[in-house]
Amino acid sequence: MTILTQVLPAARYLTGLIGRDIQGSLSPRLHESEADAQHIRLIYRLFDLAAEGKDGDYLPELLDALQTSGFSGVNITHPYKQAVIPHLDELSPEARQIGSVNTVAFRAGRRLGFNTDVSGFMHNLRSGLPMAGMDSVVQMGAGGAGAATAHGLLQMGTQALVLFDPDEDRATALCASLCTIFGPGRAVVGRDLRAMIDKADGLVNATPIGMAGYAGTPVPQAFLRPALWVTDIVYFPLETQLLREARQVGCTTLDGSGMTVFQAAGAFEHFTGRVADSARMAANFRAALVSGDDREGRAG
Repeated sequence: MTILTQVLPAARYLTGLIGRDIQGSLSPRLHESEADAQHIRLIYRLFDLAAEGKDGDYLPELLDALQTSGFSGVNITHPYKQAVIPHLDELSPEARQIGSVNTVAFRAGRRLGFNTDVSGFMHNLRSGLPMAGMDSVVQMGAGGAGAATAHGLLQMGTQALVLFDPDEDRATALCASLCTIFGPGRAVVGRDLRAMIDKADGLVNATPIGMAGYAGTPVPQAFLRPALWVTDIVYFPLETQLLREARQVGCTTLDGSGMTVFQAAGAFEHFTGRVADSARMAANFRAALVSGDDREGRAG
């Protein structure tokens, strides 16, 4: 079956975000301000399962309630990007290949899963680090967000991707999937972090470490060197401990704000059928950070 891509005109769009510890998410500001600029009505709500005392077992009931209530769709964030998949009717080819969903659209009685993290990450990396070498990259994290960034890196030409994750089985499974799609040896599970960083062109943090409420850094500063580029999917604070220490060493750095904006623009289109103005969304994002609207954030 071909996945539906059209959205019928609506007087308003009910949307939201499902995750844990997301009370400070900037997503409502990004989506609602873009809808206002396009003269349409969009309401974006947060469904913080931690605040509601729920866990992942609540996902089916919540999705049923939102679908019955007339929601156009919802974003999915940590830690449910993979857990939500069994509760969907259909996945886009990219979401199926990645095994991770950050956007669910409700259409014609069906739940359709998409992934806009990959395009968001790639767009941010291309625009923010246009001259960066991509041949060898170390990535921290092999969860839902890590699956998206890994696919993005390999699509952009990375030949040797080394994954580190506290859950070695998860990293091993992701590597196996990536090598099946992109070719043998393109992704491997790392053993010696310092040795791998010494050989790498770049470093990606695809974990929540460094986000408000998850203090710290996934990589000791002593492992960094000036020739390395470093990017983080966390967007609040914009300069995480990892990025701050990388900048001190002399690394070229890129924060997660662009990925956040570009993935939100893709989700907005799935919710409304209307193309978002990513430059305008980026301006609204920066304005929200300056005003202190956001307290914690991770792309997607």
